Amino acid sequence: MKTSFKVTLLLFLAFFILQSCEDNDDVAPPTNLEVNDFIWKGLNLYYLWQADVPNLADDKFANQAELNNFLKGYSKPEDLFDALRVDKSIDRFSWIVSDYLELEGQLQGTTKNDGVDFGLYLKSSGSTEIFGWVRYIIPNSDASTKDIKRGAIFYGVNGTQLTVSNYQSLLLNSENYTLNLADYNNGTITPNGKSVNLTKTVLAENPILINNVIESGGHKIGYLMYNGFYPNYDTQLNDVFASLKTQGVTDLVLDLRYNGGGSIQSATRLASMITGQFTGKVFSKQRWNDKINSYFQSEDPDALKNLFTSTVGSSPLNSLNLTKVYVLTTKSTASASELVINGLKPYIDVVQIGDITTGKNVGSITIYDSPTFGKENRNPNHRYAMQPIVLKIVNAADFGDYFNGLTPTYALKENLANLGVLGTSSEPLLSTAIGKITGTAKMLKTTQGKTFPYFEDTKSIIGQNQMYTEKVPAGLLKSLE
Repeated sequence: MKTSFKVTLLLFLAFFILQSCEDNDDVAPPTNLEVNDFIWKGLNLYYLWQADVPNLADDKFANQAELNNFLKGYSKPEDLFDALRVDKSIDRFSWIVSDYLELEGQLQGTTKNDGVDFGLYLKSSGSTEIFGWVRYIIPNSDASTKDIKRGAIFYGVNGTQLTVSNYQSLLLNSENYTLNLADYNNGTITPNGKSVNLTKTVLAENPILINNVIESGGHKIGYLMYNGFYPNYDTQLNDVFASLKTQGVTDLVLDLRYNGGGSIQSATRLASMITGQFTGKVFSKQRWNDKINSYFQSEDPDALKNLFTSTVGSSPLNSLNLTKVYVLTTKSTASASELVINGLKPYIDVVQIGDITTGKNVGSITIYDSPTFGKENRNPNHRYAMQPIVLKIVNAADFGDYFNGLTPTYALKENLANLGVLGTSSEPLLSTAIGKITGTAKMLKTTQGKTFPYFEDTKSIIGQNQMYTEKVPAGLLKSLE
């Protein structure tokens, strides 16, 4: 970045942080208001809907004293953060944490986890009772050593029925707990008296759960179940594509059914591995709030573009040069997963099989309490950090309006009566993809039996349904470190 651009950028940032308190450039907030002050100033600068929140207006407070008086009205930082958001029907995904170390781990796939990845469903429409079913078990976890596997159903924790009001406290607040199991019979969830004891440990989940090649009908079909866009695993993902390429795959089934998202950069790299013939072209474009977006549009418009790439760090990317990809989805497919689908559509044929996706077409950044809101020189007095929505993302054709989810080409919901074994050619969603690839309609499965209203899942509960950029475009924060 040119020196003159850096200087202008610094002035721009300083101006917007303090313009609403222009008489207080050298006035620090009282110690007891440090966290609240950081929340207000960070959201005032970056929040996507800043212009729609009256209390975040640039001219709302004439000086720091007025701002302090406002901040005193919120004893908990979380309450202030929620009060400064637009209606949650619009902003469903911004959040704040009291310990940024946990947040940083979550964004890289490391959590306090027992290894059971599950989905939660209402027992019936309008019911307050919920149940869960195990989608997969994370390798090398506590659950991987226990008698529990994909398809297991649980209705309670420590003998207490799960409900919409208690599930978080029961599932999140204990490091050791007992899942009370149930059977599924003709649409009814019935306790069976069995249980399994689980213990949470610090667990790093490799998002590459399954990768293999299935030969069918003269096709070599690569299958990849990829469960999170965690940058630490991008090199391993590149190695997987090297193997697929060496084996001469003719088609690819990308299984994102349980992938809640993650890094925009990782999503861009995955899309580049699937293709390879579009290096340097626009994969997606970011749209921030008016004051930041207008600035970059004027000074450095390319900073808002995510381009197809040919490298992972300094290593060459292994690409398949495909013109069609089959993607498996559910209601849990979110954020960066949806970005891959939407970003590829202007360039290749994307055949989506499964359920409608979450509908998260917006992204976030991590904001710390520091002079630049970055990691450097963070306030040592606390570990609060924010992950607010700061951008909307669109594809090269300027489409990004999928707030209600991306609709599948072929609708097929997972069915508790016939879940199948992940990665095998008989598993219903994968079988359908194989049938479409080979033209063998007999492999097409249809949803049968009762379906239950989706409620939540493991990744959304612990905050891993994200689409985030590691830094502001063109190194906005980096240039100020």
